[in-house]
Amino acid sequence: MSTPTKRRVKLPALAPEFYQALLALDEQSAIGIDPLLAHLVRIRASQLNGCAYCLDMHTLDARHEGETEQRLHLVAAWREAGKFFTPREQAALALTEAITLISVDHVPDDVYALAAEQYDDKELAQLISLIIMINAWNRVGVTCRLEPGHYSPS
Repeated sequence: MSTPTKRRVKLPALAPEFYQALLALDEQSAIGIDPLLAHLVRIRASQLNGCAYCLDMHTLDARHEGETEQRLHLVAAWREAGKFFTPREQAALALTEAITLISVDHVPDDVYALAAEQYDDKELAQLISLIIMINAWNRVGVTCRLEPGHYSPS
């Protein structure tokens, strides 16, 4: 087992243009998506990626938007708890898992088709953008060891 490094770079301070570009992309990625759905997607991807920072942030944000504790607890097992999630949410969560775990099955056609049945092309494009964005943020959070509860970028 490796010893954790104490020194992790701070992207906002050391790569400010890149970080600002991420913030701008993030702002665009959720346009037109129901805020509660966006939080579910962000939470599920963050669970899969093990990003404690993003999990903490997005569960708090989801609660603030009115999401229930029960659904927040069940999102990790959404397939088994299907009655708590709409068909649109289930399709979005399946697509989130496929894109997040892209090396496993390369976004299977049936998963994509299910999402395409639930969302028109514009909505689907936005959903894909949101999923890609949270995966990018997860990689920042995990790589830089961002700590839950500290939401200042610097």
